[in-house]
Amino acid sequence: MICRNAAAKYLALILLFFAILFITGCEQSLKTLPAVAENAYENAKEQDFFIQPYRAPQVDNPPVQVKGIYLTGWKAGIPSEFQKLVKLVDETELNAVVIDIKDNTGRLTYKSSIPMVKNIGANSNRIGDIDGMLNTLKAHGIYAIGRIVVFEDPVLSKARPDLAVKNKNGQNWLTRKGQGWVDPYNTAVWDYVVSIAEEAAKKGFNEIQFDYVRFPSDGNLNNVVYPAYNGNSRVATISAFLSYARKRLQPYGVYVSADIFGLVTTAEDDMKIGQHLEEVAKTVDYICPMVYPSHYAPGSYGLKNPNAAPYDTVYRSLSDAVDRLKKVDGFKARIRPWLQDFTLGPPPYGESQVKAQIKASYDAGVSEWLLWNPANTYTSAALDHM
Repeated sequence: MICRNAAAKYLALILLFFAILFITGCEQSLKTLPAVAENAYENAKEQDFFIQPYRAPQVDNPPVQVKGIYLTGWKAGIPSEFQKLVKLVDETELNAVVIDIKDNTGRLTYKSSIPMVKNIGANSNRIGDIDGMLNTLKAHGIYAIGRIVVFEDPVLSKARPDLAVKNKNGQNWLTRKGQGWVDPYNTAVWDYVVSIAEEAAKKGFNEIQFDYVRFPSDGNLNNVVYPAYNGNSRVATISAFLSYARKRLQPYGVYVSADIFGLVTTAEDDMKIGQHLEEVAKTVDYICPMVYPSHYAPGSYGLKNPNAAPYDTVYRSLSDAVDRLKKVDGFKARIRPWLQDFTLGPPPYGESQVKAQIKASYDAGVSEWLLWNPANTYTSAALDHM
């Protein structure tokens, strides 16, 4: 009986010893988790790093001079169309593509594993094999930029009205086209957007580009209410979001860019949208002004019809940006403009108009550019061929 009790006590001590070792090991394991996991998902972020541990992607440095085109999720997801655009990049001076991750419909272009994306029905299957697509781009040496529309989000605003921009009656505020926006002051919106950016970075995108990273500009702005307003200015809010996003994305090795209105390069104020050139340039790696000549009003830069003067319009806009950023001390973003390869009113745009914009960029001291065409039909004749 005594021996049996002694054996039982001995066994209990052994079990206790191993239990202590197990607990200590677990604690040590938690302590040695990558710091990025703790930083990225603290405060109840959208993913659980115990389920999806951080894995540093293989991210290549960007080409010295990025020259790219835009691809919608639809075009990127159709193999024949995607291969056609890859062929265009292979055969010309192009070396980069900008692909929608989340567009202004609020839907993602692929099936995300982020719980909140699933819960609000924001997934789609436009790009059926995003990993395969990225592998193809990498095999061809093509720099991959993932575009994320930030604050215009009809899906999130409808599914989570507590995150939406409101009107004075307490209903969701809508643009003239009926699109809902989410509140730029609400940091829960920031976390949602950046969790999508983190997932894209893990998949292997080289750069994350934030679009619609501003306050609304289209609709009855006198009826707008921001429920999460905290007293900060529009400029401070947009800059804070971009700084927060860049900090969260830094451990993944990706670059961060932001699209801005073309007139931001010249305007001294924030145009009531929160975009101020110098402040945005301090928060990202690349600043991408949308200097489409068709978007400038008659008389802009003293031009009767800016759309008919693509060289002058782009040169003046980018020269203003270059001159202003020369005066910014310390870190500042590189300028990489969006140029127009589509027709919006006379004259029709083709080879000469696209070439004029590219030349204007170079003459203004800007060596990188992106071409925008919503149908992804690009003017091959305007590009240097390999």
